[in-house]
Amino acid sequence: MGILKEKDRGKLINVFKGIEKDVKIVMFTQEMECPHCEMTRAMLEEISGLSDKLSLEVHDFVAEAGLAKKHGVDKIPATVLLGDKDYGIRFYGVPAGYEFNVLIEDIIDVGKRNPALSKEVMAELDKVDRPVHMQVLISPT
Repeated sequence: MGILKEKDRGKLINVFKGIEKDVKIVMFTQEMECPHCEMTRAMLEEISGLSDKLSLEVHDFVAEAGLAKKHGVDKIPATVLLGDKDYGIRFYGVPAGYEFNVLIEDIIDVGKRNPALSKEVMAELDKVDRPVHMQVLISPT
């Protein structure tokens, strides 16, 4: 039995039909997986199997430290979403609960290569002239 409920799998298959371009999901774990790494990997395996536009690569954080560093990953479990480029989207920990919806929305956005932001917002973002590091921390409480 998988992590996703059958009705949720059906909904996701439907939603993922809107994905136009390939999305690579890159997950970092370790050989001796902690429960959170194991759960994240199982979830991502299920999700990536719901569309031919999704692929999953699982890497060992310790054995492939150079690759983890290249992706800016410094803790596990880590999930990286890639399209034609690296959009800087990272999830640390299990993307469950509220984070699950954000993960799915981010997969769809990367698959469409369109952030669906207004022209005004895009114009303001074009004014950013140096790298910006943003982190969003989420707690169920």
